[in-house]
Amino acid sequence: MTSRSQRRRATWSRIIPATIALGSLVASTMIGPAPRAAAATSGAGTTNPVVTWDLNAQTAIWDVAAQQPNEQVRSFAMVNGAVYDALNAIAGTPYQPYLSAPPSSGTESVDAAVAAAAHGVLAALFPGQQERLRAQYDAALAAIPDGRSKRGGIAIGARAAAAMVTDRQDDGAFGDQQWASGTGPGQWRPTPPLFLSQGAWTGHMRPFLLPRASTFRTPAPPRLTSSAYARDLNEVKEVGSATSTVRTRDQTEAALWWHDRRSASWEIKRQLAVTQQLDALQTARFFAMTDLIVADSGVACFSQKDFWSYWRPVTAIHLADTDGNPRTTADPGWQSFLVTPPFPEYPSGHACGTGARMSLYQHFFGRDDITFSGSSVDSGTTRQFTSFSQALNELIGARVWGGVHFRTADVEGAKLGREVYRYAVRHHFRPLR
Repeated sequence: MTSRSQRRRATWSRIIPATIALGSLVASTMIGPAPRAAAATSGAGTTNPVVTWDLNAQTAIWDVAAQQPNEQVRSFAMVNGAVYDALNAIAGTPYQPYLSAPPSSGTESVDAAVAAAAHGVLAALFPGQQERLRAQYDAALAAIPDGRSKRGGIAIGARAAAAMVTDRQDDGAFGDQQWASGTGPGQWRPTPPLFLSQGAWTGHMRPFLLPRASTFRTPAPPRLTSSAYARDLNEVKEVGSATSTVRTRDQTEAALWWHDRRSASWEIKRQLAVTQQLDALQTARFFAMTDLIVADSGVACFSQKDFWSYWRPVTAIHLADTDGNPRTTADPGWQSFLVTPPFPEYPSGHACGTGARMSLYQHFFGRDDITFSGSSVDSGTTRQFTSFSQALNELIGARVWGGVHFRTADVEGAKLGREVYRYAVRHHFRPLR
């Protein structure tokens, strides 16, 4: 990992206030070492190349490049969107392509197509990783018998990758937009301890599936003088403090687990593909739907963050004597348990993404009550869930327990994510036969 990547990762995403005795917390909540990724197998017991290359993508996107969440989702969407278009073409286009269906005889190697599509996108996204990615790609191709099928799979995967890379040129990613910062009650401003302002371009990026970033809007956050606002502030003030005495051990673990920028959602996505015995095409469609929908939920969410430019709990609690609400009181020394992300509060980006993700999972599998688990390096624990709705409900609470969001922002963020999901499945990825 480069020193630049290490500096980026060491900013707001990994810092926990010094008042937390993190070492003793992790030791007391440890369930076991973080498990290795689930075996990349299909129901037939053969290696599922889509799962394998999603793990390879994670290595490039996070382990090496250390991209932050608003960046990660775009990269995963590009990789798995290209993989889906390649395999959908080989299968005879049973589903709507995302961009296009490269010409296919149906005899091309699926393994070669996946490797070429994923590698082509990753190499374009991360030119500094060319040598490592090429070695990975060559090793994957070496395991495939030479011949027309292999050559055809490479050609289809390469076409799908090129189409994706071309389509996302000049999409607004990594633009120079800045967050509006104010000094009045309710207005966002950079937060301690790092006072950063990052990621404003996200709400201006061209979506993958939505017509525009502002397709869906959230209602206004609660008025500062309202009882709803007072409830939100007083809840996070009590349970989200670095020195909270009411936050339970399980809530503390959940706050850390959901905040980990090495997202457990990647492991869960692959785990579901394996446990639900998806074949390569089903996995490709599942991953593409997940990653493109989650990416667009982020675009929609950051568009609304930009519109409302709402202050974070740490600011609101420090300045509660300016909000005009007699039910709130200021505490200038208050610190959140987790470090506050460097952008406006409302709505919650994590809730937008998780709301979209869990809604899509219910839709794809046709049920809510599927058991799954995920591990976190930051918390050193594995959390178990018995349904997708349980996971979403926990996330809504976890952002409050971490002190970085008001509950309303989480609830409305989850609703916004569901709206993005509903639009996407009505207009994209539908069966054609």
